[in-house]
Amino acid sequence: MALAVCLLFDRRTERSLRGLWDRLEERGVPTLRSHTHGQHHPHLSYVVLLRWGLTAVRDAVAALPDHGPFEIVFDAIGAFRRGRVCLVPACPADLVARQQAVVAAVRDTGALVHEHYEVNRWLPHAALAPRAGLSQLALVAAATYDVLPLTATVSGAALINSSTGEVWPLPGIP
Repeated sequence: MALAVCLLFDRRTERSLRGLWDRLEERGVPTLRSHTHGQHHPHLSYVVLLRWGLTAVRDAVAALPDHGPFEIVFDAIGAFRRGRVCLVPACPADLVARQQAVVAAVRDTGALVHEHYEVNRWLPHAALAPRAGLSQLALVAAATYDVLPLTATVSGAALINSSTGEVWPLPGIP
């Protein structure tokens, strides 16, 4: 069970990413569309927590400055260990500092941060396929490069429980 502080996309971007999930699923590559509970949202996670107090985390993140909507450009794919394939964005210059502020805020609540989201370890990404096999990487690349580059608008933020799909919208975009 994990709780993530996620950046969410506008409707146009969400439709584009869900369309990409559908194209991959049609080619036999499982995506977030069919992963676990099937209620995943296209997102970019600032931090994933392994242990937390929901109210404390929500209050801490909500107290951070609202930076408002912004654009990122996806123009590459990345592959993590265990077959996790994602979109890799070019990001605004202040995005790393914003992620670090979120990590500090949630850590101050006593939350346990997943090691891959620690300060100086975070790699911004938007998940596509959580368990793609090596033989599927070419399919993922072909389908993905048909839609890249993709200018994405971050229009909101939320806490999301990845185990249940529960979403708690945040009042601003940290």
